[in-house]
Amino acid sequence: MDTNTSLTILVVILSITLAIFLVLSIILLVKLIQVANIVKRITIKAEDIADKAEHAAEMLQNAAAPVAFSRVVSNIFDTVNKFKRK
Repeated sequence: MDTNTSLTILVVILSITLAIFLVLSIILLVKLIQVANIVKRITIKAEDIADKAEHAAEMLQNAAAPVAFSRVVSNIFDTVNKFKRK
């Protein structure tokens, strides 16, 4: 085996190795893009859920004040009725 044959074999091995790494890197890049799209969809859904939860909390907070006021008025009427019975 002379030097020319050794260099040819070395070039072929390096070319095959680089081709394999190129293919693997393309596959990895495609998979990373797919994962990024999935994460983006999950983030959008999480934001929607958070917005809905915030809206529900606001509704409950707005409803709490009238409920508390009605309890106070009910307690006042109950107290007045107890004193009238005595």
